[in-house]
Formats: sequence, structure tokens, C-alpha cells
Amino acid sequence: MAKPQLMNTKPLIALGCEGSANKLGIGIIAHDPATGSSTILANIRHTFVSPPGTGFLPKDTAKHHRSFFVQLARAALSSAGISPSQLSCICYTKGPGMGAPLQSVAIAARTLSLLWDRPLVGVNHCVGHIEMGREITGAANPVVLYVSGGNTQVIAYAERRYRIFGETLDIAVGNCLDRFARALGISNDPAPGYNIEQLAKKGARLVDIPYAVKGMDCSFSGILTAAELLAAQMREQQQERERRGQEEEDGRLTPEDLCFSLQETVFAMLVEITERAMAHVGSNQVLIVGGVGCNERLQEMMGAMAKERGGSVYATDERFCIDNGIMIAHAGLLAYETGFRTPLEESTCTQRFRTDEVYIKWRD
Repeated sequence: MAKPQLMNTKPLIALGCEGSANKLGIGIIAHDPATGSSTILANIRHTFVSPPGTGFLPKDTAKHHRSFFVQLARAALSSAGISPSQLSCICYTKGPGMGAPLQSVAIAARTLSLLWDRPLVGVNHCVGHIEMGREITGAANPVVLYVSGGNTQVIAYAERRYRIFGETLDIAVGNCLDRFARALGISNDPAPGYNIEQLAKKGARLVDIPYAVKGMDCSFSGILTAAELLAAQMREQQQERERRGQEEEDGRLTPEDLCFSLQETVFAMLVEITERAMAHVGSNQVLIVGGVGCNERLQEMMGAMAKERGGSVYATDERFCIDNGIMIAHAGLLAYETGFRTPLEESTCTQRFRTDEVYIKWRD
């Protein structure tokens, strides 16, 4: 997108701060009131990567965000070519997410608000994903599949709310994939889910693991346990062959097969509940958002289902699927334009902030 001529158009400009998990993002976006168009001015991100076989702890992630916030904020302003005085508001992720990282970024956003004398706008992380996806893809009124490390929801818009039709009953699909990556000792760089996807492309054997769809909801904890047990058995067999000095056997279970089987199973579950929601609301559009939405196999499977229904699938690349500051800036600016502000004394954050709690005043 081309940068607007700021002196001529006088757009509204927001800086967005995202840090609900292991990615710290600062984004700047401009909305032109005259045309209704949006222009991305900066989208800077830095990821906290933990060692293989481990997850990211809240305290370590928060420390990472505190360490890099100033650097990223300066880089975003420089990339956008603007000064703080040109900003209309400062937007930050209010929740949901991990407590300590959320608090670190909320405090930083509050500091910028006081330092630059700009109003604050607290943003729901999930709504940020949805609005960014709609803006980038042009999807009009899709059923939304929101899949990430912390969330799994099937959503449709109705009467100024994003209504949740189905969701996970335990852990999120992204968390399932991340934890399975730890079981296999897969690297967290650039992301465990991405590395599972690459291994799955080489898998050829579909192993039977549980399939847990319950109405419009999914359950992933049992699937993860079954996959972890298979991984443990695979390692034991490998160690026994090495102890005996035996060569690799044809047809043996491989990490690639396990990654392939896990992906195929959990993605089939997501396709099923999404199709059920599409039938319920009479929509033929699907918008996939969240970090897991980058997965090409998920997009392929969802596309095949949508094509059978005479519909289409919308998705974005890693710049906008993976947590980023620009989605917080965009959703926050949409709310700002309707008159919404977050008073300083209410500029808190919460680990539990439901998607359907937000009043979507900017949509009909």
C-alpha cells in the first residue's frame, strides 16, 4: 500500500501495541475519512523464541517485551515517517492473552499516552484479528475461523457483536501443535507450528488418533495426549534399534508421519465445525485468522469444503495472520472513530476477554 500524503489528506493515524503472547508488535495505520481507505504505515514485530522442547514462560516473555518495546516503537515511527504529534490515538491489547506480557505492553502504551498526550484505546485481541482480516481480504460478511496458540473459535457477526458459534472446550489448536512440537523436540524458530507444517508435507502414513467434535465445539487435549504417546513409543523403538545396532526398518513410524496425522485430524475437525456454522448462518464465505491460519494445508482443506458449497476462503499471510501491532491499531482506530476512548484509570488488561463482549459500533 502506498503511503498517503499526510499534509494533504489529514488522515486519522493510530499506533497499535500488541504483546499478548510471545510476539511483540508495533504497528501504525492511517484511515482516510474522505475515502474510507486504510494505509499501513509500519508493521514491526519481534518474537521471543525459547529453546527447543520448551514453551515460553510469562515472566520471560514479559521481560522480552519490556526489553524491545522502545526499540520497536522508534522503528515504527521511523518506518512510517511520522512524529508522535501526528498520532490520533494509542491502541493496545487489553486481552485475552498471557497476564505478564499483557501488563508490560499495557504499561508501555499508557506511558506513551501520557508522554505524547494522546488518548488510549483498549482493543480485544480477537476482534483485532478479525478486523485486520476483513480489511486485507475484502471479505464482506464471512464466517470467521479464529485459530491461534491461545484461541480456537468459529465466529459470525450479528447485531453489533461477533457471536461465537463454536470453540475449543479445553486447549487451543495452536497450543496443541506447539506442545506436540515440544514432544518431538522440534525447534521453536521461527515457530513450532510452522516447523510441524514443513515436516507434515513429507509425511505419508495417516495414523489413527482421536477425533473430538462435540456439536459446534472441539476438544484437543485428548488428541495431544494420544499423539504424545505415539511419539514416546516411536522414540523408544528408535533407541532400542540403536542399542541393538539394527538398521532403520521400512514402514516404521516417523516424526513426519505423526505431524501429518495430527494436522490432518485437527484440521478436519475445524473444517467440520466451520461448515456447520456456514450452513447455520447461510454464508458461503470463510475468513481464517490467527497464527494457525497461515498453515497452507488448513487453507487447502477449508478451500475444498467452501468450493463444494459454492463459496470461497479468505486468508492472509504471516504479516497479518501472526500476532501483530497493525491489527490492534486498525481495530482501535475503528473504535476511536465511533467516539470510543479508554480512560487512563480503566487502562487495565485481562487474560479473559471474550470476543462477543465487544460492542461493534462501526458495523451495521
